[in-house]
Amino acid sequence: MADVTASDAALRRFLHGLPGVDAVGLEGRAAMLGTRSIKTTAKAYAIDLAISMIDLTTLEGADTPGKVRALCAKGVHPDPADRTTPRVAAICVYPDMVKTAKEALSGAGSPPVHVASVATAFPAGRASLQVKLADTADAVAAGADEVDMVIDRGAFLSGRYMQVFEEIKAVKQTCGRADGTSAHLKVIFENGELATYDNIRRCSWLAMLAGADFIKTSTGKVAVNATPPNTLLMLEAVRDFRAATGVQVGVKPAGGIRTTKDAIKYLVMVNETLGEEWLSPQWFRFGASSLLNDLLMQRQKLSSGRYSGPDYVTVD
Repeated sequence: MADVTASDAALRRFLHGLPGVDAVGLEGRAAMLGTRSIKTTAKAYAIDLAISMIDLTTLEGADTPGKVRALCAKGVHPDPADRTTPRVAAICVYPDMVKTAKEALSGAGSPPVHVASVATAFPAGRASLQVKLADTADAVAAGADEVDMVIDRGAFLSGRYMQVFEEIKAVKQTCGRADGTSAHLKVIFENGELATYDNIRRCSWLAMLAGADFIKTSTGKVAVNATPPNTLLMLEAVRDFRAATGVQVGVKPAGGIRTTKDAIKYLVMVNETLGEEWLSPQWFRFGASSLLNDLLMQRQKLSSGRYSGPDYVTVD
């Protein structure tokens, strides 16, 4: 699809030529999939799968090395009383905390808990490209396995699609290391600011064309973050992109997913839209902080028959 990105005009024609989103149909299907009932053995499997897909996150101005180290310890052993509990997929922090997280996770064994770093002037993305690339380079140099960048929503909403495309490409290149490896790039849209489903579909294709390894709903810092309809739309986009190009891209809903019931609804959507192949931390993640505790409480209930309550999980 190189001809699609050959010029600003070609890219615009392609993005605006994508089928319009049937909002009623999209919301109806998301609601229908949310009614599926998952019980007993299937529920236990879903809980463990959801835990293994979490990017356990702390992105606060008050973050300290001690808090990050504690979060890393929780990511490796979410339930210290039950070592059969899966590890989370990654710990997500600001770039200046990447080194602390890498040191805390060194020697933690297998499967590895990756370190993800937000970058590109997260969460607003209001900085020059030079600053954004420096932010990304700092995170990669500190050892980040994954980089979560934010797009320039102002440029996208102004119709400057090629500017956004080139920025994503430049960040992707900056994720590369001298040894030939590269940090995986997750591209955050901030769906709540994109305003329409059509924009979310266009942004999904734009990011994937630019080389995103994952597309991500939101920063968790605005009023509207991940929702079942906007996540379903992105799942459909990665399905269609692979059918057109042969390239598989992951999806990460983030912000507002707090309960086991919510997480299972998202897993059902993935299974029904993309199939079991995408039901893996390699292709689907939850950006969350409080979700893990609810999953642990529900897991304890399934194993013991009793609901333990929040006093039996650590406060993040």
